[in-house]
Amino acid sequence: MRFSVILRYVGTVMLCLSAFMAVSAGISLVSNDTGFYPLLLSALLTLLLGIFPMIFVPKADNITTKEGFMIVVGSWVLSCVVGMFPYLIWGGEFSLVNAWFESVSGFTTTGASILTNIEALPQGLLFWRSATCWIGGAGVVMFALLILPSLGTNKMALSGIELSSLAKDNYRYRTQMVVRILLAVYIGLTLVTTLLLKVSGMRWFDALTHAMSACATGGFSTKNASIGFYDSPLIEWILIVAMFLSSLHFGLIFSTFTRKANNIFRSEVVRVYVGIIVAATLCIGASLYFAGIYPNILTSLRQSVFQVVSLISTTGFATANTNLWTPFAIVILIILSIICGCAGSTAGGVKVDRVLLYGKVLKARLRGQQHPNAIIRIRLDGIVQEERQVNAVTLFITTYFVLILVATLTSTLFGLDLLTSLSSSVAFIGNVGPGFGEAGSYDNYAMMPSLLKIQGTILMLMGRLEIFGFIQFLFIRMWR
Repeated sequence: MRFSVILRYVGTVMLCLSAFMAVSAGISLVSNDTGFYPLLLSALLTLLLGIFPMIFVPKADNITTKEGFMIVVGSWVLSCVVGMFPYLIWGGEFSLVNAWFESVSGFTTTGASILTNIEALPQGLLFWRSATCWIGGAGVVMFALLILPSLGTNKMALSGIELSSLAKDNYRYRTQMVVRILLAVYIGLTLVTTLLLKVSGMRWFDALTHAMSACATGGFSTKNASIGFYDSPLIEWILIVAMFLSSLHFGLIFSTFTRKANNIFRSEVVRVYVGIIVAATLCIGASLYFAGIYPNILTSLRQSVFQVVSLISTTGFATANTNLWTPFAIVILIILSIICGCAGSTAGGVKVDRVLLYGKVLKARLRGQQHPNAIIRIRLDGIVQEERQVNAVTLFITTYFVLILVATLTSTLFGLDLLTSLSSSVAFIGNVGPGFGEAGSYDNYAMMPSLLKIQGTILMLMGRLEIFGFIQFLFIRMWR
């Protein structure tokens, strides 16, 4: 394994990040706030980290799978490290652990925060927070691939590692087209959402940062009260649509606009996903209304649909204090935080694709017991799933719940109550953001002990790297 080659390609990611830091510094300069020098210095440091490997390491024509894996995972981890620089240099609430937590939360699109007063941050740092979400939404490597069209076969290798196997099923294009499709849909959604939010009454800066967070399903807001600050049904509905579309498979969205046969209207996964959202919205809305939490059914449904889409898409925006909702509603929202959006989107969690496939596996198992000699094929969106893929889904879901159990036990050991421990563990590994209890939608994670914050960042990275990607990275030297 050639570590020099790995450093060269990780360096390209650092160059990409330094550009976003420079833009953030420019915003601080225009706003004349205290974020300019921390962001400028961070941009220069990140630029140096990226440019040295580009200068001293020659370009490699081909990379191995092992090297590609190290490039992808290494880029994620190092991005989180350099993402700390602006926070640490600026100071305030950002201790070393807090800066690491905020950076990992951004790049993994979790949206959990340790900040007790978000509005105290300068505009440049607020933009950088949203930028980390936006970069992490599509994948830090994807942005590097966009600005390096000359990579050729290496581009195909890296994009193949960045995407999960479930996500690849609905990208029925040549591999080199996948990056362009993903980023075209992503950037298009962000621009349209920004324009609509501006028209609905937001400032340009707030419209852009909230659009970036919504389309990344990250949930970082520039306001302490999140979307509840605006108290605007129009803004809420624009974000509901943005969060929903961003949690769908981007390949299907592209196919829908180009009028291909495989589109969101014909997708079995999307139908199940929409069904879950509708059922959860109606159940929670009815629960809130009959409990007398809101004065009428329309307000109950409005609050319900926003929180349902926000959590199942793993965005984490808030318009209400969900700690005050009924236990029935809270349980449903925790379940949604586990299921989450579709593969091939910016959403985290188990993914509704895996949940649906797992249900089909159980059904096939029952049919197999009834008809031992039958050959039963399991299909997902018309694609026959190989036994290896089915076993991988089963193992993923099992490991996912084991990690939640272990993290919950650890959290209770440090004195957190059961609801906070369970919901925060689910929120971390699912890249959702808000939980319940002390980690509710209008709260933050500042109260957590440092060791639990570090545990949370490990769970975030595991969730974003599909669990086994992170585990394999730790045991890379044991590969054969």
